[in-house]
Amino acid sequence: MKCKGNSVLITGGASGIGKIMGRMALEKGAKQVVIWDINETNIETVVAEHGKYGKVTGYKVDVSSNDAVLAAYEKTKSECGDIDILIQCAGVVTSNKTFDQNTITDIDRTMTINAIAPMYVAHAFISDMIARDKGHICTIASAAGMLSNPKMSIYAASKWAVIGWSDSVRIELGKMTKNVRITTVAPYYINTGMFDGVSSKIFPILDPEKTAAKILKAIEKNVDFKGIPWSFHFIRLMEGLLPTKVFDWFFGEVFGIYHTMDHFTGRK
Repeated sequence: MKCKGNSVLITGGASGIGKIMGRMALEKGAKQVVIWDINETNIETVVAEHGKYGKVTGYKVDVSSNDAVLAAYEKTKSECGDIDILIQCAGVVTSNKTFDQNTITDIDRTMTINAIAPMYVAHAFISDMIARDKGHICTIASAAGMLSNPKMSIYAASKWAVIGWSDSVRIELGKMTKNVRITTVAPYYINTGMFDGVSSKIFPILDPEKTAAKILKAIEKNVDFKGIPWSFHFIRLMEGLLPTKVFDWFFGEVFGIYHTMDHFTGRK
């Protein structure tokens, strides 16, 4: 679905990749961009910055609360009208601790924001989209949802979950023969601050502007699943072909993927 002439809502749209995509959507001629974010100060800043490109509205929303999502949905629909493209960027990573060192709070927070919240938000909007026979839901997952990685087990679990959910909904909508599309995106680490401190020997840390452009292009071309970089798709193939010990040695140690989180600090 093209951005031009359509209303775009972005969760986590006041920072990082979500902020960039909001600007790009307006540059592409989006009718309006609606931002949902937890950070009120960032919302005000982005609304002011993006206002020169087109109509922007921002709401403070805690997407981990279904009550807050439903209230924001009603307010958004009343004040902004129907949403045509929903882009789900809100996410969190808590630490680079091993699983035994994480707290129950870490588990609950990560799984709720990364895996359950996208379902809350999509559930609020999808019935309208089905009724109108028009809509597109894009969920930003992670390459960590395609490849297990130490020191981010809970984050990986949340992203494996959201990929499975998002792609299942894609199949359901296809069987309904509805003109509502799903795009699931699994990017490698993006240089937005969220993963400050990570190191990568082979695969480069992704540029935010280029990644945002690729995601919007995937939406506009109705791509079902987008791995970034494209070569990351081969990892799943190799995981199926190689014995576990060989795979762990080659990708984990030779490529260094299993050590990418060793010096993680994250966004303060």
